[in-house]
Amino acid sequence: MTSKLDQLREITTVVADTGDIEAVARLKPVDCTTNPSIVLKALGTPMFADAIKEAVAWGKKQGGNPEAVSSAVADRLAISVGAALVKLVPGRVSTEVDADLSFDTEASLAKARAIIAAYKDRGIGQDRILIKLASTWEGIRAAEVLQKEGIDCNLTLLFSKAQAIACADAKVFLISPFVGRILDWYKKSTGKDFTAEEDPGVISVREIYNYYKANDIKTIVMGASFRSAGEIEALAGCDRLTISPNLLDELAKDEGKLERKLSPDSRKPDPKVSVDEKTFRWMMNEDAMATEKLAEGIRAFAKDLGTLRTMVQKELQLAAA
Repeated sequence: MTSKLDQLREITTVVADTGDIEAVARLKPVDCTTNPSIVLKALGTPMFADAIKEAVAWGKKQGGNPEAVSSAVADRLAISVGAALVKLVPGRVSTEVDADLSFDTEASLAKARAIIAAYKDRGIGQDRILIKLASTWEGIRAAEVLQKEGIDCNLTLLFSKAQAIACADAKVFLISPFVGRILDWYKKSTGKDFTAEEDPGVISVREIYNYYKANDIKTIVMGASFRSAGEIEALAGCDRLTISPNLLDELAKDEGKLERKLSPDSRKPDPKVSVDEKTFRWMMNEDAMATEKLAEGIRAFAKDLGTLRTMVQKELQLAAA
């Protein structure tokens, strides 16, 4: 009997949600996704000790404001993690635009272009990279411009159909609707436990998937942020699923039968709509869960980005001593 992971791979593109090089080499996902939290964790391993030394040495040669230098070195380290992952997967690696730029379209565009240029300097083409942006109105507008430039984007921290519709309107390459964080919010607000079929995060992704397929929207749906293998199984058949190594291992050890839950052939009618800025902001205002989880996610990524920059500042100071 094949494992549930192997069965899943037959109907869904499996992506690793990690910067763990050893796990990626062992589990052989098609793509990898990263974020500031994942990058920070990866840099804490011995595998990236040389990358840190190289980036700090590079930073010492840069002039200008110390904070700007620290930020540039942090960017360089994020690219180092991404470049290491590119060598291990046949597909794409997602690299995130700074969370503190989530409400600034022009700054997000500049950072995204800089990320692509930094990868190019290492011989990695933009066809191997996805620019990851928060699904704010400003982030979606930045993605719309980047897509027209041929730079594919992954819109993350997506918790609502309003965000999914706006991303579809912008013709983004891929969205990452979060499952587990939606569940977290409902468990906390209701005090209830949910089965996989009742899981509000699972239901949200299924609704978005159906809306896209019903309207022939080409944007890829990649479920993310899983709390259990049950949530993953409940979305078997989704375009892509980005999964942490511990859950990939759990699925690899399970030889039970995996039932397909999502298929473009089973779509139901769901009339296509578009949202302008006013409608988008109102729909988000009316969705307490989506509003709170989006803000919370941006804060958490910004905090980890700040931790990374502080680490870099200390390394630069030690190198200068």
